[in-house]
Amino acid sequence: MLPRIELDHESDAPLYRQLYEQIASAISTGRIVRGERLPATRELASSIGLARASVEAAYKLLEADGLIKGYVGRGSFVEGKSHVDWGTPTVVEAPPVAPVGAVSFSASRPSEMEFPLDEFRATCREVIDSKEALHILQLGPASGYGPLRRFLLDDLRSRGVAGHEDDILITSGAQQAFDLIQRVLASRGETVLIEDPVYPGLRNAFLRGGARVIGAPMSHEGVELDSLARIFERERPRLMVLTPNFQNPTGTTIPEASRREILEMAHRAGVIVVENDLYSALRYTGADLASIKQLDASGDTILLGSFSKVAFPGLRVGWVIGPKHFIARLTEAKEASDLHSDQLSQAVLLRFAESGRLEAHRQKMLAAGSARLKACLEGCARELPPGSDFTRPEGGMNVWVKLPEPMDAADLASRAARENVSYLPGKYFSVSRAHANALRLSFAGLEPHKISWGLQVLGKLFRSEGTRIEQARSVEPSPALV
Repeated sequence: MLPRIELDHESDAPLYRQLYEQIASAISTGRIVRGERLPATRELASSIGLARASVEAAYKLLEADGLIKGYVGRGSFVEGKSHVDWGTPTVVEAPPVAPVGAVSFSASRPSEMEFPLDEFRATCREVIDSKEALHILQLGPASGYGPLRRFLLDDLRSRGVAGHEDDILITSGAQQAFDLIQRVLASRGETVLIEDPVYPGLRNAFLRGGARVIGAPMSHEGVELDSLARIFERERPRLMVLTPNFQNPTGTTIPEASRREILEMAHRAGVIVVENDLYSALRYTGADLASIKQLDASGDTILLGSFSKVAFPGLRVGWVIGPKHFIARLTEAKEASDLHSDQLSQAVLLRFAESGRLEAHRQKMLAAGSARLKACLEGCARELPPGSDFTRPEGGMNVWVKLPEPMDAADLASRAARENVSYLPGKYFSVSRAHANALRLSFAGLEPHKISWGLQVLGKLFRSEGTRIEQARSVEPSPALV
């Protein structure tokens, strides 16, 4: 029998390739035996919420590798298993994927419609035509493109975020930073405390490295402080990763007073604080808050940043700021992994920032993001069924919704996909809690009218489910009196 298929929608790997690898692994490990019939492409596509064309592409790869054989009118059957034991991959379950052209609340990423292509082309031309072009195209240091490192450090020091004892490492996005931190600080089964729910890429970077991952529950003001104190005392984590501004997936922000209290608790417990600061530049209303690193007089907090949320995610440029001795260890781990990062992307983003184009682009993104967040919050207030709860962020890309229990957001996601609307059910962000009735709405990539229409569809579906549940309860027989 085909095992449960778990796809990572946030991964760079195409979904058809993930499906191919999971079926191939099941065949090679004997979980699917020779002669067994695979589900029809239409049936499998429907059951996992994937486009039929993607399933067909995966089946073609399997057949090309001699793992399955398709017969007209009969279906596809397992032919054999690989002679090589590739092991069992660690995979992450991902949500149903809506067809092309659907309203998708699934992807937490900036809108391509806002990308300033003309300005980007001009920036690339300036870098390529510069006297530094040959140097940029040469091998560079593992720590990153020097001028970009200096630019970022000078900016962060001028704002009091980084100190003179800090250094910086340029990474291939924040995801590589998570992986490197795991390698350096949590490679021997150490306990790592993260938010629950949390962005699955963060969670999986530590799980795949063998860390013991503990989830701290969230409130509308970020991580719950009482729960955090109990976990510190009971679990003795080595490090803690928090996203204080517009957390993914909840959109919540930790108040400044709570940030100070978290620092005090971490210092008393000897816990290393890793601050994931990817969304602070996307504040639409309200005042900016001091980062945890900025508040940390000890200088020990590690801060992660990235251009991905405010510029071009495809260029994959992030960074880690922390004590020099730690950055040296992180750089050594990075050098063993990829030797050095793409200097051309880093040089382009540096020029984009120095020219003022990045800030001009950010201001346009703030205006667009504000309108999209407003449409999302108004749509939630108008369309969600009674008893629902949702966060009200002042920035970022995500809103977290809790439907009335016992609604199942994952089951409803499959039904929503058939109505051309998709979202991520809460279970994909789970650490130690199921979040079965929760879901994430990512609004940044959608125009306001599409957000409104998508929430109308979801609201109708959710209210219908609520009515069905109430009707089922009303016809349940009363318990016998004895």
